[in-house]
Amino acid sequence: MSAGEATGDRLARLAPQVLGALVRRHGHFDLCEDAVQEALLAATRQWPTEGEPDDPRAWLVRVASRRLVDVLRSDSARRLREERDLARRPLADRVAPSAGEAPSAADDSLTLLVLCCHPALTPSAQVALTLRAVGGLTTAEIARAHLVPEATMAQRISRAKARIRAAGATFSLPPEPELAERMRVVRHVLYLVFTEGHVASSGGELERRDLTREAIRLTCEVHRLRPDDGETAGLLALMLLTDARRAVRTRDGDLVPLAEQDRTLWDAAAIAEGVDLVTRTLGRVPLGRYQVEAAIAAVHDEAACAEDTDWAQVVALYGVLEAIAPNPVVTLNRAVAVGEVDGPAAGLAVLDAVADDARLAGHHRVDAVRAHLLERAGDLDGAREAYRRAARRATSRPEQRHLERRLAALGPGRA
Repeated sequence: MSAGEATGDRLARLAPQVLGALVRRHGHFDLCEDAVQEALLAATRQWPTEGEPDDPRAWLVRVASRRLVDVLRSDSARRLREERDLARRPLADRVAPSAGEAPSAADDSLTLLVLCCHPALTPSAQVALTLRAVGGLTTAEIARAHLVPEATMAQRISRAKARIRAAGATFSLPPEPELAERMRVVRHVLYLVFTEGHVASSGGELERRDLTREAIRLTCEVHRLRPDDGETAGLLALMLLTDARRAVRTRDGDLVPLAEQDRTLWDAAAIAEGVDLVTRTLGRVPLGRYQVEAAIAAVHDEAACAEDTDWAQVVALYGVLEAIAPNPVVTLNRAVAVGEVDGPAAGLAVLDAVADDARLAGHHRVDAVRAHLLERAGDLDGAREAYRRAARRATSRPEQRHLERRLAALGPGRA
């Protein structure tokens, strides 16, 4: 890693802490974000030539604070706004800590993440604001990742900030049990970011590495701040175990199925870390969906080859997952596992029980799973028709190509 890349990574980690410190002290989310961006820009210009300061976080807070104060002083209504905002905040929040002082409740980056996942926001707005304020991605980068114009994404982020202001949210962690519910939302948002990066829902690319990398980084940070949270550990394990296969899950831009991947090229260090997290957290109560999903991923990753996969254990784990987090997509995955253990007819029976679920209407995966099971059962005509339907419904071009190749491999069929 070059010196410039190292500085960039360090600034990405510090950015949410600096933004959190400013918002905690001054309020004004939008103005603080602008001030932090200017401080980060100053750091990228000065640090490579002048050297990194002894306390990078304090340096950034100081530079950003100066910029923010300049902006606030230029506003003719500054005093009125300060008095109004001060009256709204709890007394403990009115005492400004020094730049190097740790927050009393929790790390500012966690508080900022919880704020970005405010329940007043839609899931898409939560994702966008998290990537912007906590992840440090530019509006243009977020827009590209979601395949929307930059102006559209800018409006989405702006509306999200306005909703948070309208909801009267303060820069502080909510009390339990509200915090537990907010952390559930935080985990869900991070999961959405990772999932969209791992398998892009649309477009010509199978994955978006910037999103998966950012999701893992942010989840690592949350796990560091809340090490006893079993579900956060489970989510981090799931991401690591899934991302460990990234290097070989595509070939020339095309999808390579799990069974066909060269497992010697999987990231052994990431797998070891993920398995360790699963081992240490799976027994914690209450058991959550991410812990179980991580355990399933660990079964796949620990198999030396596809034939060594412990499918009976996978079926059992999917049964647990259905019990604690019922979802038709989980049942789809269980159908595949049941087909491996009890034969394709048994898998099709599981699939038929959920195929008409309205939540799966128009989704290509129903037909893709059916095609796979019909092919294994020897019903090639049925498999061809299911592959055709799946390819038509898939919105990701790499997935379409994969399904079309599976169809072509079956031959032309009966005229």
